[in-house]
Amino acid sequence: MQRYAGSLERATRAIPAARWVLMNPVVAIPGYWFATAVGYTWGAMLGRALPRKAGGVFVARGLPAWAYGRGGTTIGAVYLTGTTVSEAVLRHEAVHRAQWRRYGVAFIPLYVAAGPIAQQNRFEREAGLRDGGYREDENH
Repeated sequence: MQRYAGSLERATRAIPAARWVLMNPVVAIPGYWFATAVGYTWGAMLGRALPRKAGGVFVARGLPAWAYGRGGTTIGAVYLTGTTVSEAVLRHEAVHRAQWRRYGVAFIPLYVAAGPIAQQNRFEREAGLRDGGYREDENH
């Protein structure tokens, strides 16, 4: 997946039309809503209750650890987590929601291409490393 994501990122840089298509709101916004529907359904099926609005995202709590990454994952406008919810984390996840809205489903390969190390991942840095529970000096 990382190889594919890197190829997509390089292609969108090399071919301005591809970037324009993927970034165009006509494409990105429906992708964002699709991702939100998937995230909401996933959270509702696996969580303890329906996702509820908090801090700029819908929060789906009580999911099993295998259902999300690290302390939680935002898919579209839905933050999926077990118990990791704080004002700082919700601020961080609200930025990820805005990223989803900007990029639509292209956010998935772009995020993967940005790399697994949060301190080097531009999307995690933009969302705020400290708010996301990452150490700013950590390299893994």
